[in-house]
Parts: sequence; structure tokens; C-alpha cells
Amino acid sequence: MAPERPKGADAIPAMMSRVEPDAAPPGSALYAALDLGTNSCRMLIAQPRGSHFQVVDSFSKTVQLGLGLEASGRLSRASMGRTVQALRICQKKLEKHRVRRMRLVATEACRRARNAQDFIRMVRRETGLQLEIIMPEEEARLAVISCAPLVNATTEQLLVIDIGGGSTELVWIDLSEVPADQRARSIMALHSGFAPKSGARVVDWISVPLGVATLKDQFIDVEDDAARFALMSWFFEENLASFSPYSAENRREGFQIIGTSGTVTTVAASYLGLRRYDRTKVDGLHMTSDQIDVVIREYLALGPEGRRIDPQIGRDRHSLIMSGAAILQALLRIWPTDRLSVADRGLREGLLYQQMNADGVLEDGPLT
Repeated sequence: MAPERPKGADAIPAMMSRVEPDAAPPGSALYAALDLGTNSCRMLIAQPRGSHFQVVDSFSKTVQLGLGLEASGRLSRASMGRTVQALRICQKKLEKHRVRRMRLVATEACRRARNAQDFIRMVRRETGLQLEIIMPEEEARLAVISCAPLVNATTEQLLVIDIGGGSTELVWIDLSEVPADQRARSIMALHSGFAPKSGARVVDWISVPLGVATLKDQFIDVEDDAARFALMSWFFEENLASFSPYSAENRREGFQIIGTSGTVTTVAASYLGLRRYDRTKVDGLHMTSDQIDVVIREYLALGPEGRRIDPQIGRDRHSLIMSGAAILQALLRIWPTDRLSVADRGLREGLLYQQMNADGVLEDGPLT
């Protein structure tokens, strides 16, 4: 039985709320952000509202674009076909809402595939959508700014982790020179780059070419469940040697980790014992390293078949949860914390904030 939610761990007010598609005022500007990753295709359509935005429509589909990429170096015909079908739905939503301001980005799978440009041209031809392949630094930066509302005023050292399907981004930020009431806002100011313009100093960042799908593929031939998990965790840690905070001594006091990924939100949902996922309970939840470790041990005890039928994990994620958990365990083994903030937000939200900031349509105001 999952432990009760700790006192004081209620989710903070969400930075975005949802409205029905027809609720947007006539003539109001709508923005779209599409994130095509190694495993999923996800899109948000939103409108500016004060210092935040309201979600008008959304889409999410597991497409497994990167399936087989590790072995072949190419996107398969079947994977591209599935993805184009999902993108057709996105195109219809964009057309329905008459969205003119949008960024549609692809990440690690398209960065690595030898036939990525052929796929981009295929998408353009079949759907009319122009995908943009972004580099790891921009992907990391967008994940960081999406999490700005979750930054605590007491945080002096911040680690943002984004566990994707094909890669994992880590960004370490020093906030010790920023006034406490300006720390969340200083993170938002990083939308234009990691150069220290806002007082928030990026100590180091890294994009590890291992995510839940690519790490799983590395050890797919290991039959023992526990052995495979241990190998994945240690292998991921070996890839962190060039990240400067890896060998530095860090205090728990004033240190916060923000985790944005399906892995982190799934672990949080399991910790809360949710049989049906509830974003309002998960986003902004604080967890300790020990609490996360308990959940991961429960996953291991379930075994592959138990995880497959566990409603808290879900049918779409059961095959990838242990590779994600192996990454999360490695990170918490290096940087144990009493304050990991769970973020049900990421690249799409960062893309929306980036566009709205560039257009000057967001008002000054509190982020939380």
C-alpha cells in the first residue's frame, strides 16, 4: 500500500489551467507547441492569460518514432507511418483553432537518424507541418524555463532533470546570488540562452544520449529483471563523468531537484496510490530520495508481468518504466535530496513560454 501523502506536500497552484476549446475569446491569439520525441508526439494549444497561459486543446500519442533506431541508425518505415498519422491529427487541431504562431520541434530520434531529413520532408508533404530539429542545449533550456514556477524561494542550488525517450538533459543552476523573491523569475529569463544575464548562473549542463527507450535497447538482451535494472543504472552513471557537478561536494540544504518526465510523474502517481492519473495532485509534489527508492523497489518486486497490469504505471509506460527508474536512481544516488519537485510539464510548456515572451504578450506577475 502506498504511503499517505506527506503533510504540506500539496501541489502548488498550476501555472496553466485548462479551458474548453470554444472558451477562448474571439480574436484572441493562440499559440501551439509540438514536441516530437523518441517515444511520444505531444502538442499543446494555449492562449496568454496574465503572466501564464491557458491550455485550449492538447494531444498526446505514443508513436515510438525511435523504435529500432539504436540498431539500424534509421527511422523505420512503420515508425514514420505511425508518426505521420499522429501529426495529421495535430494538423487538424491547428487548423480548427486557426493557430498561426507555433513551434513544432523534434528531438533526439531525429537528431540521430540518418534519414531524418527524408522524414521531415515526408511530414511536410503529408501534413503541411514543418518540423524543426532542435539541438540539445535548446531542449535543456526549454525544459528549465517550463519549471520556473516550481523553484522555491529557499533554493540556492537547482538541478533540473528531463528524462526523455532518447536522451536525458541535466542543468545545474546557481541561484545563491539572486534575491529569494526573484529566483523563479530569474529561471524564466533563461529562455534566450544560458549566458548569465538574469543572475541565475548555469554552472554546467549535459545531454546524455540515453533516455528510457535508448537505455532499454542497450540492455534488451539481459534476461534477469533485477540484473538488467542494475546494469542500466550504473551504465547511465558512467555517462555523467563529464558533468562538472558530478565530482563536486554538494549540501542538501538549499538544494532542489526538479524532475520533468513521464518517469518522474509515474513514480509520483505510484507513491500517491493513484489508480487514475491526476495532474493536480502530481505536479508540484515534493518527494525525498528515500520515498522514491521505496517506489522503485516496489516496481522491481512486481516484475515485468506485475508492472504490465499495474494501473498506476499504465499500459503505455510499463515497458519503459524500469529504464527511466534506473536513470532516476542513478541521479539520486549521486545527489540525494529531501526536495525533489515533480513537474508535469516540460518542452511544450517551455516552447509556449518562449514564444509568448518573445512576443511580449505575458504580463509581469507572480509565477506561482
